[in-house]
Amino acid sequence: MRLFNPLEEKNIKILTSENIEISFLMPTATGLQKSIMDATAPFRLFLYERGIHDYGTQGQGIEYKKLIQSHIATEDGFISSQTSLYRPVTKKGDPRIWFSGLKKYADPNDMLGIFEFGMELYVFNLTKFDIEQILNVTNPLTDLIRSISQDANKVAQELLLKIKTIAARGHIQAIGTGDTAIGRTLESLIGIPMNSRQEPDYKGIELKSFRDKRGNRKTLFAKVPDWNLSKFKSSAEILNQFGYKRGDDFKLYCTVSTLKPNSQGLFLRIDEKLDQLVESSQELKIGDFAIWQLATLHDELKKKHKETFWIAADSSKINEVEYFCFTKIEHTRSPIVSQFDLLLEQGIITLDHLIKKTSNGKTNKERVSEKGPLFKIKPDKLELLFPPSVKYSLR
Repeated sequence: MRLFNPLEEKNIKILTSENIEISFLMPTATGLQKSIMDATAPFRLFLYERGIHDYGTQGQGIEYKKLIQSHIATEDGFISSQTSLYRPVTKKGDPRIWFSGLKKYADPNDMLGIFEFGMELYVFNLTKFDIEQILNVTNPLTDLIRSISQDANKVAQELLLKIKTIAARGHIQAIGTGDTAIGRTLESLIGIPMNSRQEPDYKGIELKSFRDKRGNRKTLFAKVPDWNLSKFKSSAEILNQFGYKRGDDFKLYCTVSTLKPNSQGLFLRIDEKLDQLVESSQELKIGDFAIWQLATLHDELKKKHKETFWIAADSSKINEVEYFCFTKIEHTRSPIVSQFDLLLEQGIITLDHLIKKTSNGKTNKERVSEKGPLFKIKPDKLELLFPPSVKYSLR
């Protein structure tokens, strides 16, 4: 699929800002002539996640074709259409799709944006329409977009108001210390109890707060390896092999990247044949020792960041006590999962080990704790993983 042109980028940004999640298809000249398009992997995932269709369980042949009510956008509204989803008997049953009536509204290599509402599909020609102009007048298309936007944005607006109220208080004393203090402080003020939950923090919205001036990488999620596939079967084994002594603790706190080995000789690589992320050691007797299925990491990213508030704060200290002043929010939705592997390969997404062994002085028992592994992204690279975001100033 080709790169987006400026108009297409603008249209995508507008739809994203209206909380509309879209997928993309691009008809070829041959496809338009034969009334057929390939259902790409991202589009198949789009249909599957919304419970519309699963090509993986669909039989081959015309008798297994599925029809879905659809609508093609025009400048005046929508025309009724039907989407055909099928797998032909020939060519290994490669998934196919077609929208009836599309030939009148698309040319070869036009970029189509498709979204779902009420289990029906809506098709926008992002190449031909200027959605910004269309939204300036009242028509069925505008009414639909506004309806979807208002419904999806209720929780976000509720949360935004809460954080704006907190930010208006100015400098707020931190709860706790260290890297987790800012998250604890904000969640406490919002009224979110502290626990080890894996689900998003506030009614489906994930909160990621950070000290703005530190330029730290932003944590996406934590995920241990698949121990069944890995040579090492626990974080304790990784620590015992690569850890070091610091004060009273034995720990392994380090960043691991695909670009080059770190000071412990650890590095990441992607096995494209097996669709796995592999952590390896330069020590030949160890080699590969931890494995993550890429599909598992993709699922974690989608689950954790379907919708996220990235909240920045200025940090200051008064009499050795830290205070936060919340300054801005970046609101993202629906990560572009296909970008995750590429960003790993480019070293933009990295992995942090946070493993520590401590001894109980009274019982002399040792305990290993693992706060990660944390998958993190460079602070200025969110736009490479998410569609265009919405930004709010809290000052």
